[in-house]
Amino acid sequence: MQKDIKYDVIIIGGSYAGLSAAMTLGRAVRNVLVIDHGKPCNRSTPHSHNFITHDGEEPLMIAEKARQQVKQYSTIEFLNAEVVEAKQAADSFQIKTQEGNTYSCKKLLFTTGLKDILPDISGFEACWGKSILHCPYCHGYEVRQQRTGILANGDIGFELMKLISNWTRDLVLFTNGPATLNSDQLKLAAKYNIPVIEKPIVSIEHEEGYLQHIRFADQSKYELKALYARPAFEQHSPLLASLGCELTEQGLVKVDMFQRTNVNGIYAAGDNSSMRTVSMAVSTGTMAGIVINKELIDEQFM
Repeated sequence: MQKDIKYDVIIIGGSYAGLSAAMTLGRAVRNVLVIDHGKPCNRSTPHSHNFITHDGEEPLMIAEKARQQVKQYSTIEFLNAEVVEAKQAADSFQIKTQEGNTYSCKKLLFTTGLKDILPDISGFEACWGKSILHCPYCHGYEVRQQRTGILANGDIGFELMKLISNWTRDLVLFTNGPATLNSDQLKLAAKYNIPVIEKPIVSIEHEEGYLQHIRFADQSKYELKALYARPAFEQHSPLLASLGCELTEQGLVKVDMFQRTNVNGIYAAGDNSSMRTVSMAVSTGTMAGIVINKELIDEQFM
């Protein structure tokens, strides 16, 4: 049966940023619906780091603990569903789920994260988040001083090479084809004894997601313990674009310092609009909750 329920705020996405915003709004006694389909982008990562008081814990356990705490606030509701449509009306937003139920709200917050577009290399997906890493601040300490690779090219490869050299000097750059670093960048790589290997990669050999070797098209291989990569990504939710929200050149949702998008009444927080760390997701979610509540108050007193 179709429903039509109205809320102060609907949060699409129920991981760290969404839960942080929900707690802030629950403590402000706002009627909030959190809609989530249970597929966080870090679901393959076994441990979360660099998040004070939770260092080394399982990401899913952190989120579950947060969810149980948020559920203590009686004005917060949770819905396990996928949002397939969002429309803006004169003074509200209408949300439709895959089941055909509709919900409306005064303010809309997207904490929907990003979708990684992984390279077509056998074994890459199995290792992603375990031994193929995105962020040295999240995972670099655990693989410090170990033989480490970087899968990148050009300026991105060069900047990652400099960054990761802080955690290990046993470092190699894989460009997976002809290198596009400039001559000065190649000279610096040589100066710091960082090999640049241009051979095409055909597979990542691993044991249960933990990298053993990189195998090349010529069937030679290179032993590694960890590999950093920055694969392409896209917004997990296409609804942001359908509502007219602008993106940055990097593909993130364009927000101001208060997590407001260019569309009045729509906000974004977490990975979809900022650095991909748990602590940043929590921080931006809290900011969004505070700002949304303040703007609801200001509108009431107009």
